[in-house]
Amino acid sequence: MAERADAARNRRLLLDAALEIATDSGVGALTMEAVAARAGVGVGTVYRRFKDRAGLANALLDDSERQFQDAFIHGPPPLGPGAPPATRVRAFLHAYIDRLDLRADLLVLAEMHSPTSRFHSPPYRTQRAHLAALVGRAQPSADATYLADALLAVVGAGLFLHQRRELGYTLAQVKTGVDQLLGGLCAPDAGCPPDP
Repeated sequence: MAERADAARNRRLLLDAALEIATDSGVGALTMEAVAARAGVGVGTVYRRFKDRAGLANALLDDSERQFQDAFIHGPPPLGPGAPPATRVRAFLHAYIDRLDLRADLLVLAEMHSPTSRFHSPPYRTQRAHLAALVGRAQPSADATYLADALLAVVGAGLFLHQRRELGYTLAQVKTGVDQLLGGLCAPDAGCPPDP
């Protein structure tokens, strides 16, 4: 039991050090060596715990992903239950965009091994299932699984960084673009709110 407590404490120490580095110097400075130095441990300890930078990024994203999932599964509407399905899709995508504004660099790092690694991660599978269920309820004749993947592609971290940093889009512009894409899903009879 004491070993488990020590392991949890060491993991928290390493994640706190990694978060400090990412916050102070950006995700580009987030190396295994830098985390080890900040945490005051050997670099082997960091590699044993996280294997590589992508594993470290995934661990850093874990807490925020759990909070996000709790919000869209159990939270108040429109993100959580209680709103029409198409309205919940829109709320989900807007909340996802807000998360990207804070964590897109970490998401890109977490997906660095393969262009398809995102699609095999537990968070993606949960998000995809959630969106597919909502899309299926909003438009029963649609291929809900395909559309869930397509909607999640629109909020990919790489695309978001390109839009924000290279094209200069504001968050409002990104959200407006997503809303325009949702036009077919958000037909008046699907229960979507009017445009703001």
